[in-house]
Amino acid sequence: MRRPVIAGNWKMFKTQAEARAFVIALKPLVANSSHCDIVIGAPFTALAAAVDAARGSAIGIAAQNMHWEKEGAFTGEISAKMIVEAGCSHVIIGHSERRQFFGETDVTVNKKVKAALDAELVPIVCVGELLAERESGRTEMVLETQFIGGMAGLTAQQFSRIIIAYEPVWAIGTGRTATPEMAAEAHRFLRQVAAAKFSPERAAALRILYGGSVKPDNIKGLMAQVEIDGALVGGASLDANSFASIVNF
Repeated sequence: MRRPVIAGNWKMFKTQAEARAFVIALKPLVANSSHCDIVIGAPFTALAAAVDAARGSAIGIAAQNMHWEKEGAFTGEISAKMIVEAGCSHVIIGHSERRQFFGETDVTVNKKVKAALDAELVPIVCVGELLAERESGRTEMVLETQFIGGMAGLTAQQFSRIIIAYEPVWAIGTGRTATPEMAAEAHRFLRQVAAAKFSPERAAALRILYGGSVKPDNIKGLMAQVEIDGALVGGASLDANSFASIVNF
């Protein structure tokens, strides 16, 4: 039985004070939510504040990105070691916005995944197709390419620590959501690719989250699909009550 994961991605929202207030408000709302792992992806500047506020709870804090080198002349970048020191347990890698706006590729995703694993972080690795790719029937090709590229060179043991997030890019922040059946179909395909690359057992244990306009009113339908193991939540994770209702689906 795969343990569900509900992860929030705040993107470029929330100051340290706002992050602290959010986590303090969230804690009592999810205090009895032992059915799933709860993770919040905060901006770099708010990580330590979020970690401090989450202390004593089951809420894990994730960075939204990282560099693959341990240190060096990489102005503006943050290393895995820095993220770990801030108290993070997870890191989001390869989000579609990183790919779209900041030149992230399957090669850099792969480097970051390996660096995150070396630092004992849990990578939440994002894959997903553009609207044009779905409409031209290339969804599976895109997902396989991103998965194979992102997981290149990993041992089966390393792979067992990965979480995948399927995010159809056309459904992120647009209000358009893949139907639960569409999402489950993509998840099923990703599991087949994982089985071929690693093993059926590793694929069966792989947790695949859905991301794309997840809200309190559609989480139940999504989670009813056996292939969907949780959600990577964007806008609806910015409000504590909204996010808690998704956690408590």
